[in-house]
Amino acid sequence: MTEKNDKTITLKITGMTCAACSNRIEKKLSKPEGLSNITVNLQTEKAVIGFNNTDDIRKAVKIIEDLGYGVEKNKSTLNIKGMTCAACSSRIEKKLNKTIGVLSATVNLTTEKAEVEYLKEAVSENNLVEMVNALGYKASPANTKEANTQKNISEENLQKYKLIFSAALSVPLLAGMLFHLISLKPVAEILMNPWLQLTLATPVQFIAGWQFYRGAYKNLKHLTANMDVLVAMGTSAAYFFSLYNIFTGGHLYFETSAILITLILLGKYLESKAKGRTSDAIKKLIDLAPRTARVEKNGETVEIPVEKVAVGDLIVVKAGETLPVDGIITDGNAVVDESMLTGESIPVEKHENSEVFCGTINYNKPFRYKATKVGEDTTLSQIIKIVENAQGQKAPIQRFADVVSSYFVPAVIAIALATFLIWFSFLNVGVEGAILPSVAVLVIACPCALGLATPTSIMVATGKGAENGILFKGGAYLEQLGKIDAICFDKTGTITEGKPAVKEINIINNELDSDEFIKTAASLENYSEHPLARAIVNYHKIGEMYKAEEVETIPGGGIKGKVKGKNIVIGNNKLINDKSIYNSARENYLKIMEEKGYTTITVVIDGNIVGFIGISDTIRSDAKETVNKLQKEGIKTYMITGDNKKTAEKIAAMVGINNVFAEVKPADKAEKIKQLQNNGINVAMVGDGINDAPALALSDIGIAMGSGSDIAVETGDITIINENLINVYKALKLSRATIKNIKQNLFWAFIYNIIGIPVAAAGLLNPIIAGSAMAFSSVSVVSNALRLRKWQI
Repeated sequence: MTEKNDKTITLKITGMTCAACSNRIEKKLSKPEGLSNITVNLQTEKAVIGFNNTDDIRKAVKIIEDLGYGVEKNKSTLNIKGMTCAACSSRIEKKLNKTIGVLSATVNLTTEKAEVEYLKEAVSENNLVEMVNALGYKASPANTKEANTQKNISEENLQKYKLIFSAALSVPLLAGMLFHLISLKPVAEILMNPWLQLTLATPVQFIAGWQFYRGAYKNLKHLTANMDVLVAMGTSAAYFFSLYNIFTGGHLYFETSAILITLILLGKYLESKAKGRTSDAIKKLIDLAPRTARVEKNGETVEIPVEKVAVGDLIVVKAGETLPVDGIITDGNAVVDESMLTGESIPVEKHENSEVFCGTINYNKPFRYKATKVGEDTTLSQIIKIVENAQGQKAPIQRFADVVSSYFVPAVIAIALATFLIWFSFLNVGVEGAILPSVAVLVIACPCALGLATPTSIMVATGKGAENGILFKGGAYLEQLGKIDAICFDKTGTITEGKPAVKEINIINNELDSDEFIKTAASLENYSEHPLARAIVNYHKIGEMYKAEEVETIPGGGIKGKVKGKNIVIGNNKLINDKSIYNSARENYLKIMEEKGYTTITVVIDGNIVGFIGISDTIRSDAKETVNKLQKEGIKTYMITGDNKKTAEKIAAMVGINNVFAEVKPADKAEKIKQLQNNGINVAMVGDGINDAPALALSDIGIAMGSGSDIAVETGDITIINENLINVYKALKLSRATIKNIKQNLFWAFIYNIIGIPVAAAGLLNPIIAGSAMAFSSVSVVSNALRLRKWQI
């Protein structure tokens, strides 16, 4: 054990059941360097740990969780106002991540939000807010979605009003310069009067431009620098040098400082306007939910706010109305438009006991349904939450931009000072000749564009994915999908529709007729939820079943139990072979049925094979097209299934898949994924998200197929809301389009500075032109990201 540390932290641990648990945790925590003086109390469920730095705390939490216990922690989303560039978001992020008790913090410049995970025993949400505010920004806990939308609108209007004010005062200054150039002397003399110019420029400098001074002061106070520092330094140099020249008779550059501020405000306004458009998909989803619901109570129908609808309430929906909550139809048939939820344009027929979802539209006639999910639990709310979380997370490609931006502003200031000294000391041009290229260097630099390059593209792409029924649960998954080499498909419910049906029955025991045979099999299979079992139960139409006893399901094999006192085993080839049950005619039956593409289930009574059931599933109509398109993109395709080899290979051949892993138990699917990864292959797994959960979790990217009802519990990194397999291909294409878009953004963000700064330092760039380039560099990056809104296949 290391020496006792000065700092200690208390962790709340869940899952401990006895002294052995606390002793085990204490022993594990005592080994790593940096942790000391460990005390774990079983009664209070708390651990007191000595540590040196925040990384030691994160190390301790990981050790506890790796042991299978839990550590109580909170997650908070903060709205942050006042960030102007990547340096701001990076500064806040670093501060939060250095805070004792914070496990992770991510700050997004585009969404103006911070996502923070922290230990509830060590820090509170109020503490986090105070820390951000102390840095000079304004933080607050995230409120309702409507409030966030209003925030964007207010920011846009604020920048617009500042721009109008600044432009109104700057235009006469610009006009004076232009009239002077074209020798329109009478007007020029009036507009270029020093005191008039001072009167016009001062409000622009200190009212319209006050946000830059405020931001610069707050950053410099904490020994950091951002875009505000560059703008404040550049415009102040031009303004105060002109003020000095009023008294010395030198040239005035009031129009330079005023027009620079106006151009930068124009860029800010266009940027805020464009940033608002990046979240259009979220706004559309939010607008889908109606504000009121028509509820039937005590025989009367009353309209109430949707927030007051409770689970179990009976909802009445008229033709053309939007459904306010999720539920189950209790009375009536209908056709429902689910396009905004699933991306599927064809309306869906609904009947009694059908599931319906908030935000979808009743197409043709009234019906009633019982509320099953309300408020934050509705499918629509879950989708919005997933998309918002994805937009708030960083893609790995952004790390490079973050590193560059942390050094960017100090480097620009150093270059500007060097430029001034070189021009003044070595080129002997005087203060006036040296100050203009220095100002141009300061204002050409644009860390804003660098900070916006990645998150704007991620925001637009995740929103576009949601419109098409594709949910990316984070920017990292959006990026990673485009880098995969292979995709593994589950068969049932993925390549096929997941609705298997009995196609053929072969009985080899003359003592059983077909009705008795299927009734016996269905009576036992009724205790299983496996799709093949349900197919057998559904095939039995007599109704009444026998009672089964001593039932035991065999994962990846089948089921066994007693029916009418007889021992019954029903399962696939592997199970029957494992139990060494033999019948001379069996191989012929299996061969015939498997050649037809059937999954063959063998029924054994008291150790004797009595018959076979051939079950087949319908291949998805878009399965072959999907596989073909993926292969054209250079993706290797695999199928992993528990089905027998012959049947699996036949279905794989029908859709064009060349690589098949057959007779694989659910628990072993992850092992197949690992084998591919060990060969250096980046693998995505496509499955139903339940029995494929281990494989989905282990793969580089897990893609869960499922309906909207399962959206909140899917285990994949990406979820296909509807049943269209082609969306797997669309997700891949969207991922690659997004990464291409981000690289374009980073190129433009860098090229402005790589070309502009040397040109400005060489004195070849007027400060006004430099300011224009700076203002529009951010706009060009956001505009390029917005092109993804038009993305389609």
